[in-house]
Amino acid sequence: MAPERVRPEDVSLREISEETVVSIIKLAVADDQKDFVATNAVSLAQALFSEAAWYRAIYLGGEPVGFVMLYDETLLQPLPESPEVGVWRFMVDARFQRRGIGREALRQLIEHVRAKGAATLDLSYVPGPGCPEPFYRSFGFEPTGRMEDDEIVLALRLNEG
Repeated sequence: MAPERVRPEDVSLREISEETVVSIIKLAVADDQKDFVATNAVSLAQALFSEAAWYRAIYLGGEPVGFVMLYDETLLQPLPESPEVGVWRFMVDARFQRRGIGREALRQLIEHVRAKGAATLDLSYVPGPGCPEPFYRSFGFEPTGRMEDDEIVLALRLNEG
């Protein structure tokens, strides 16, 4: 039996606080997905040392179920002439996958970046069986021809200009 789909309005991106950080760190992808994304503890540690890190917990109602992090050059001072924004991390806990949560969270993330006026949103993935490429392509992300280490870079055109 397939898991019940969620209502989009029940999914939200929320700031992480001292009270919620441990529950976010405990979230994890399925074992066969662990090569595709760093743990949330590693992501939060990296965010401490990057002025361009923007991150949020993904919530379903009142329960944390995932994590997103952008590399967002619009946060830098001085502001670069052509600031780039990319999805640095994106995960939904294994217990909550295949219910539409990731789809709604990515839609909200795309709208957040579009509202900043960014022309494109980049992301990358590790290729292999079970990789998230089909999921990202379903949003219109297209290959750029670039690689970052062993990851394939995709981009989504957001705004004209």
